[in-house]
Amino acid sequence: MNRTVTVSELTKYIKQLVDSDMLLSSVWVTGEISNFKHHTSGHMYFSLKDEDAVIRSVMFRSQNSRLKFKPEEGMKVLARGYVSIYPQGGAYQLYVDSMQPDGTGSLYMAFEQLKKSLEKKGLFDPSRKRPIPMLPKAVGVITSPTGAVIRDIVHVLERRYPNSRIILYGSAVQGPEAPSQLIKGIRTFNEHNNVDVIILARGGGSLEDLWAFNDEKLAYEIAGSKIPVISAVGHETDFSISDFVADLRAATPSAAAEIVMPDKRAMKQTLENYKKRLSNGLVYDLRKERERIFRLQSMRSLKRPFEMINQKRQQLDSTERSLIFRIKTLSERYRASLNSMAGQLNALSPLTVLSRGYAVVYSEKDTLIRRGKDLKQGDGLIVKMADGKFRAIYDKPIDELGG
Repeated sequence: MNRTVTVSELTKYIKQLVDSDMLLSSVWVTGEISNFKHHTSGHMYFSLKDEDAVIRSVMFRSQNSRLKFKPEEGMKVLARGYVSIYPQGGAYQLYVDSMQPDGTGSLYMAFEQLKKSLEKKGLFDPSRKRPIPMLPKAVGVITSPTGAVIRDIVHVLERRYPNSRIILYGSAVQGPEAPSQLIKGIRTFNEHNNVDVIILARGGGSLEDLWAFNDEKLAYEIAGSKIPVISAVGHETDFSISDFVADLRAATPSAAAEIVMPDKRAMKQTLENYKKRLSNGLVYDLRKERERIFRLQSMRSLKRPFEMINQKRQQLDSTERSLIFRIKTLSERYRASLNSMAGQLNALSPLTVLSRGYAVVYSEKDTLIRRGKDLKQGDGLIVKMADGKFRAIYDKPIDELGG
């Protein structure tokens, strides 16, 4: 009868077999990422699969911190590592040491991922970019102090505007230390506020050579700079994250120097042209004003000012006479009209009627008596005539007196 073994013993035996296999100690595996999880510990847990099989995989923080791209669900990758048994799970898995996108370089993939992320966050938005000053008093340059780039920039600036003030911040432009030094350069210029514009420059190179300018922290530092930043990295066909974030991208470091400082001779020529145009304009305006003065001097009104005054006086007298005549005419017309209306009112006046022998009878309560039948025997009356009024007592109607 065969000897019985425990699960732990069997798992340990299988693990020893797998660990001792030379092929499985370092193997490249291509597959599609699924069930990806980036744990809070920093470790990455996922599976690699193809059409027929799946293998569990893990990439510890110490290894994945060196990745130039961010693994994503469904991404096809090429992973290198070793196969071993995880005793607690009783399953074999791939322990990944390095990984890169399958079919696309890891650096290019990382570049595209960071570009997409920063663009969504608005770091490339033109509205947040600052204008480059036309004639900066001082230009800050962050680049290698020993490379050809700084010599090219100084040469161009001296040619275009002699005695330009240039402040160099020496920095590594390649390698793992470069991003932090570039960031420190931008911070230093902002803290001292001793330049009007910053040129972030590096010569051409491969994507790996230019990788320091694709650093996410550097991108945020450029975006947060109070001083405008020009990114001049690589050749005209090279693009970096700093190009998209900066306030202006220059095709080359020399082009950045051309942009940042105007040509002094061209400026002097432009000023001379303006001076000539201004002078010609002043001469033309003076000529026009002189001609206008000559015309004014020849005017009769200026030669004989009192003649014009006398004419105005005569016009004023004529206007005064015309107004007086019109006022008299209107006054007579209104007077005749008023007299006519007064005659009409007088003819209708009760006093006029009374003067012809009529009288008006009122009650003692000063109420006009219109009809005799409204009176009672003994009622007190007031009779008003043209020359006065008197009291009377109503007796009875005349027809009752027989008369």
